[in-house]
Amino acid sequence: MTDRKLVRVRDVMKNDFDLVEGMDTVESALEKMNYVETKSLIVKKRDENDEFGIVTLSDIARQVLAKDRAPERVNIYEIMSKPAFTVSADMDIRYCARLFGRFELNRAPVVEHGEVIGIVSYADMVLKGFPSAADQS
Repeated sequence: MTDRKLVRVRDVMKNDFDLVEGMDTVESALEKMNYVETKSLIVKKRDENDEFGIVTLSDIARQVLAKDRAPERVNIYEIMSKPAFTVSADMDIRYCARLFGRFELNRAPVVEHGEVIGIVSYADMVLKGFPSAADQS
């Protein structure tokens, strides 16, 4: 049996992510994006009883671009997934990977104390989660 170091989601997640409002138009949300590598946008809660949402660039491609809808006339809430499936920052990445597989997820917001602190994807877990991969970067 090998002693593997426990790797938590917080160790591999991306800290840079974009938050948007559900009422934002797709056009304004894309203009507000600060991070070029972003593949998804986290939708803010409206109030403390609400849940986070998520919209991916592929959602925008399928539901706006492919349907020839005007991005300035489509609100984020029309195409987002809500509630977003979130994961704990302290979760072991092995369990996170199993969760992704079970629910067919590719990425999820990382939550701590009820706030989004990052976003994690399969790529983050694989590329940063193995000691040999981390040593190469």
